[in-house]
Parts: sequence; C-alpha cells; structure tokens
Amino acid sequence: MLTHAQVWSAIDELAKRNDLSASGLAKASGLDPTTFNKSKRITAAGRARWPSTESISKALAATGTSLEAFVGLIQGSSMPTATRGVPLLGFAEAGAGGYFDDGGFPAGAGWDEIAFPGVADEHAYALEVSGQSMEPAYRDGDVILISPAAPIRRGDRVVVKTKAGEVMAKELKRQTAKSIELKSLNAAHPDRTIAMSDVLWIARILWASQ
Repeated sequence: MLTHAQVWSAIDELAKRNDLSASGLAKASGLDPTTFNKSKRITAAGRARWPSTESISKALAATGTSLEAFVGLIQGSSMPTATRGVPLLGFAEAGAGGYFDDGGFPAGAGWDEIAFPGVADEHAYALEVSGQSMEPAYRDGDVILISPAAPIRRGDRVVVKTKAGEVMAKELKRQTAKSIELKSLNAAHPDRTIAMSDVLWIARILWASQ
C-alpha cells in the first residue's frame, strides 16, 4: 500500500534528479508553482492532501520519466527500476555531420549505446561531456540525456546546434521568433544570442549522470 509520505518523497526525489526544486518541477510541468510545495501537502484541517494523478502525469512527461521509474522512486529504489539502451555520442563529435537529422534526432552510424534508467522518450540520446567548458554544471566524463521531442521553456538547460556545426550546452534565457538568448553554464564563457535562422536544432537536457 502506498503512503502519503512515500508519494511526496518520490516527487521530491524526481525534482532533485532533474536539478529542480519542488516549485521548479511544478513550473516545468506547466502547473501552478505551489502545486508540489510542502505547504500544500497537509490541509488546513490537518488532513493529508495527495498529489493529483494529472499533476504527477505532467511531472513525468516534463522530466521524461516513465511511470515504472516513478514507482521505483516511491518504493525507495536507489535507481529507477527500468532501463533501456539509448544512443551515446561524444559531445565533441556532435558537431560533425552524419550523426543527426535536420530535426536534431539521432541518425546514421557511429553511435555507441548506454543503459539509462526510466527513459520514456524513444528518441532520447546521450552525449558524453569532454573538457571543462561546462563546469561546474557538467564535468569531463559526465553523460547528459537529451530529448529532442521534449517541450522547452525558459530556464531549461538545452543543447543547441548551429548551421555552422557548433554544438553547445547552455541555459535558455529567452526565445523569440528571431533569436534565442543563452546563458553560459560556466561563468568564464560569455552568454550567447543566436539568430534563429542560424539554429539547426535545439533540444532539452533531461538528466545527467554525475
């Protein structure tokens, strides 16, 4: 039998694994920012308030997490219960031609494979970080999981590939019909503004193994 504490602890862990606070997870899911706040977990009368099925479903969709993986969090598993292989490529290689189609989906040969827990997006892929240009967010050897199909919102960490072949991981500050503004993950590197006409694709970072 599921308990109130188990379900809320699983939501907190889901937020943590995606580098989000409870309110950050709610906003990323398109919900009211207070939906998952601790103050909302007990009613004014002192009764336990459970998260709705809809709010959990939206949180899972926003983070690319399967229901089975979420159940694993409820049960206190150290890792989600289900894994599957996803394509893996070195970040430095991602700028070369032949690895992606024009929509930013993995294509062609040369990909390795890595097992990732709880990946629901069949188009997801992984990039292995090399060098120090993304520290402290991502370090040399970290593997980041990318979803080219996931919705992107302001504040999300994203991978962007330009038509010139440059590939970068940044935080999305603002996107308009004409340009995207990107915040660097490393203070030693400048923020960028790129014309949308120069962007080949942009995809959301869902998770990182660190």
